[in-house]
Formats: sequence, structure tokens, C-alpha cells
Amino acid sequence: MRVIVNGEPREISSVSVDALLSELEYEGTHFAIALNFDVLPKKQVGARTPLKSGDAIEIITPRQGG
Repeated sequence: MRVIVNGEPREISSVSVDALLSELEYEGTHFAIALNFDVLPKKQVGARTPLKSGDAIEIITPRQGG
């Protein structure tokens, strides 16, 4: 299915947010997810949050620097 991840169009095989994180090799718990401009609470980042073609997903991770 075709979605937009962090502003870039992508073809993915995942059908849920947690599967997408795995597919994109995100590990750990220090990030925030927005699905179609709505930030998801941590408890919603799982198999119960389905994805559909055309969704916009933003994955925000902390970075060091200044």
C-alpha cells in the first residue's frame, strides 16, 4: 500500500502502526507517532491502529545536538 512517511511517499506491506515501525526498523520507545496529523497516545501504537492507503505518518525521534 502507498502511504507518506515523514513527508516521503513509500510503498509498504504493513497494515498497522506497530508493523510499520518494525518494517522501517524503528526500535525502542523514544519516539512519537502522528497519523494523519493526530498524535497517537502510546497505548494506541499497536496492532489495533490500522493503516490504509494514503495515510500520512510522521515518526518523530529525539536527537542530540544543539
